[in-house]
Amino acid sequence: MTAPGSTAPVLAPQVLGRCRALVRPALAEAVGRLHPWVGEMAAYAFGWCEVGGTPAPAASGGKGVRQALAVLGAEAAGAPERAGVAAAVAVELVHTFSLLHDDIMDGDAARRRRPAVWKAYGTGPAVLAGDALFALAVETLAARPGGPAAVRALSAALGDLVRGQADDLLFAARPWTGPEQVRPDEYRAMAERKTGALLGCAAALGSVLGGAAAGTSAALDRAGRHLGVAFQIVDDVLGVWGDPAVTGKPVHGDLRERKKTFPVLVALRTPVAPRLAALLESGTDPAAAAALIEEAGGRSAALAEARRHLTAVEAALTAVPLEAGAAADLRSLLDFLVRRDL
Repeated sequence: MTAPGSTAPVLAPQVLGRCRALVRPALAEAVGRLHPWVGEMAAYAFGWCEVGGTPAPAASGGKGVRQALAVLGAEAAGAPERAGVAAAVAVELVHTFSLLHDDIMDGDAARRRRPAVWKAYGTGPAVLAGDALFALAVETLAARPGGPAAVRALSAALGDLVRGQADDLLFAARPWTGPEQVRPDEYRAMAERKTGALLGCAAALGSVLGGAAAGTSAALDRAGRHLGVAFQIVDDVLGVWGDPAVTGKPVHGDLRERKKTFPVLVALRTPVAPRLAALLESGTDPAAAAALIEEAGGRSAALAEARRHLTAVEAALTAVPLEAGAAADLRSLLDFLVRRDL
């Protein structure tokens, strides 16, 4: 949070902490309106409790990036604090709903170093909990002044998220090379939808609820979408070359899982494609594949692409008048999200 009269941002972790503290009571109140069993699964997903409802000894939930974007976007647009909190609650509910369903679709048994909800409670109950969180998000927005416009914005973002998720699932079945291979421009479109749509909605939703000018909300949404592409591409780089002690992922993890990430797709459009495709298909030497991708320029191209989207984020934020202090905190958070130990 910036000091009164100051535009100097504090560290992003402090911004995240302030926003979590602001949103947590309203989020807990919303979850408390669910059926008790469904509410327990939601609380487990947020890291508030263990299976059976026993309070968790330490918070194991995420950083709260999307709820922070909602709060800061509302503040930057001059919207009332309550608009930012309501937007943050809705976005956090939708994000968690998407994680519950993603883990089932991807077969991921763990989430934040604990059993995923579907492993802890069962697949059917996890689907039900996700559905309940989505319905609760819509209810949260609909009950606020400006609710219809906010629900429309959230619905549009969710439509894009589903399209992006569908493309991502279909990419896995496409060949590494040849006419049907996944192109980098297809990947960009997928990343904007799957990751960027909800980030853009998060940044814009508080301003929509607060009655800000349409141009301001659109600019915040645009900034969040570009952030999503940059964030996803940086995640791809870390998934191949990141430090496991920092990322929590095994070295070369994305290559072992044969993921079609941006650095891989770039390298597959160079002369190394036949050798790289053979390595990726066999999965026997991810270190050699990583070296070949870097040699082909995949890593440098990915980082350059992320920087281009960061430039687009800044262009979107400077295109409209924003409250200086909150905008500075917003920029601090955005920078933190995409410069993770690269």
